[in-house]
Amino acid sequence: MVLLSEIVAYCDERTARKSVVDFPGALNGLQFENGGSVTKIGASVDAGLRVFEEAARRGIDFLIVHHGMFWQAQQPVTGTVYKKFKTCVDAGIAVYGSHLPLDAHREIGNNAVLAKRLGLEILEWGLEFDGTSFAAICRGIPRAELTERLRSLFPKTFKAIECGSENPGRIALLSGSGNAAIPSLAKLGCDTLVTGEIKEENFVKAQDENFNLYPCGHYATEGFGVCALAAELSEKFSLPWEFLDFDNPL
Repeated sequence: MVLLSEIVAYCDERTARKSVVDFPGALNGLQFENGGSVTKIGASVDAGLRVFEEAARRGIDFLIVHHGMFWQAQQPVTGTVYKKFKTCVDAGIAVYGSHLPLDAHREIGNNAVLAKRLGLEILEWGLEFDGTSFAAICRGIPRAELTERLRSLFPKTFKAIECGSENPGRIALLSGSGNAAIPSLAKLGCDTLVTGEIKEENFVKAQDENFNLYPCGHYATEGFGVCALAAELSEKFSLPWEFLDFDNPL
């Protein structure tokens, strides 16, 4: 058993929570408190009712999520919202949210881990939100090799729009939604983007601008950070951890 306050303090410092300005509603940090102790850590991309129910079933009492509980403005605690709260209270689950901090982190963030899993060297970071750069710009590799690695890493969600160079010099990585990156690809010196999802209109954009776009699943590209943080907590505090995976195809 470890004090909840110790776990939270470590997460806040490790993710630099206080220094990262995030999108409205993210509410990074401890989002839901429990009785004050932690015996088992869980990681999940989303803070859904079924996630909480599964966490309760597995005896998880500290759950790290990428997409937290409070994206909407004020809402009544009724229906599914009530059920979420009740599940957490009944099972003693504390919920910790970390959105942009776990996209942008240089070691345990989604894009940093994705680069490592793909065997890509990060050259620099680009695309900013209120002072935080969150896209990893990597040294290029042959397109055929990149495609092979992506198919292996994302066998269920891999997609490819290949209208760019067969030998890209620089490759941009942006977990989750890649729509914001596409207008800036040329400025970043890239014609190739690995991301989670894009809008339909970007198919024509890829053709017009000669881009390689690889939308490999919003969910699939955003599980790396929560797992890396959970694994680190597990080692530091000698607690077990599990990833709650729901096979999301989107």
